[in-house]
Amino acid sequence: MHDKAPTVSPVNYTDDTVRGFALAAVLWGVVGMLVGVVIAAQLAFPDLTYGIPWLSYGRLRPLHTNAVIFAFGGCALFATSYHVVQRTCQVPLFLPWLAKFTLVGWNLVIVLAAITLPLGYTTGKEYAELEWPIDLLIAVVWVAYAVVFFGTIGTRRVRHIYVANWFFGAFIIAVALLHIVNSAEMPVSLWKSYSAYAGVQDAMVQWWYGHNAVGFFLTAGFLGMMYYYIPKQAERPVYSYRLSIVHFWALIFTYMWAGPHHLHYTALPDWAQSIGMLFSLVLLAPSWGGMINGVMTLSGAWHKLRDDPILKFLIVALSFYGMSTFEGPMMSIKTVNALSHYTDWTVGHVHSGALGWVGLISMGSLYYLIPRMFGRTSMYSVRAIELHFWIATLGIVLYIAAMWIAGVMQGLMWRALNPDGTLVYTFVESVKATWPFYVVRLIGGVLYLAGMLVMAWNVVMTVRSGRAVPSVIPQLAAA
Repeated sequence: MHDKAPTVSPVNYTDDTVRGFALAAVLWGVVGMLVGVVIAAQLAFPDLTYGIPWLSYGRLRPLHTNAVIFAFGGCALFATSYHVVQRTCQVPLFLPWLAKFTLVGWNLVIVLAAITLPLGYTTGKEYAELEWPIDLLIAVVWVAYAVVFFGTIGTRRVRHIYVANWFFGAFIIAVALLHIVNSAEMPVSLWKSYSAYAGVQDAMVQWWYGHNAVGFFLTAGFLGMMYYYIPKQAERPVYSYRLSIVHFWALIFTYMWAGPHHLHYTALPDWAQSIGMLFSLVLLAPSWGGMINGVMTLSGAWHKLRDDPILKFLIVALSFYGMSTFEGPMMSIKTVNALSHYTDWTVGHVHSGALGWVGLISMGSLYYLIPRMFGRTSMYSVRAIELHFWIATLGIVLYIAAMWIAGVMQGLMWRALNPDGTLVYTFVESVKATWPFYVVRLIGGVLYLAGMLVMAWNVVMTVRSGRAVPSVIPQLAAA
């Protein structure tokens, strides 16, 4: 007589938090890009907001960067990392209540930022403008995030740790380190503090943070998305798993040292500037290695690009990643930087990475993720995804081409000298010459925002026509 095998009840993934972050990402994407369009319009038409202080460019600009990077990008990273770590470890999230706390806490940070920045409460630090009470909340939420993520990996049912989790893990650890060190400050009132550092040391710490916010928050985290969602959508294995590991270690080692390239021709010691330039040039190799690995995952499946708009988002995002990670090292070369520094070329470079890489990879990943979170195999309208892709791509091209041309023109005008050593052009002449390009940038931004609105409509219709259903963890075969 054989013993009956024990009945194993199915275990569900913890997807309610994933759903919350995914929908929040779409909402904050619309808000952040709308604020971006407003400030782009202000640069072309300075009297647009009638001098109202809390609608001024100086207050809305940090609101825009925080909303797009930390609200839209951050919520997309939370959603995808929580989704990926469960599927690749075949366990539900560790401490689901703590995951819910990160959802509430992170969105509370965003709401507080949306209130305080327009009111003028700011540290004045790039990408770290929020004042000390919000900084403390960020630190608490981030530690909770790390506990949930690494706790899930620690309780995994498969021995192997998939490479996407390496990138997500590095991003979580590095951002915690960067935020805590750079946000060291001395409060003097509830909404005012002064940095613990001063002078050139403060600038160095800030750009160690600032460039690695790009390197880990805006690169490593989104590479985690790339390594999961491209193989999933293409239904192909990663082109080279060995290359993905080399890519990981080379990237995270090299990125940490590239920050000083933001401080060329400043009071920072020349040797520190040169080290920043050197590591930036070395960074080209691992960046392109990752880009090639992602693109080549489509080997044998290139025909899918014709009919699959989600793959278009993911692969074109990698193209912008490759372009931006070529342009960045080039701009770190001191002789190139002498032309590009303080010009709109830098703005074009930032947005080729932000709109092209971060935006498109997030949108493609969310288009894969959201329908599956609501019991559907695809979005409500595939044609709307296609429309969104082409509108967004056209917007990006107009935006970055306008800023590249304007930036090179500005650099050449500012350094043009008469035979007697006087300036050929006044500064206001360069501003006047730049105006048409600001209008083109505004048009590009409006197109990109329009694409985001198409996505928001598609998501609403998908949620309304679907329903949240539990995803069952596959049972491992009994030994």
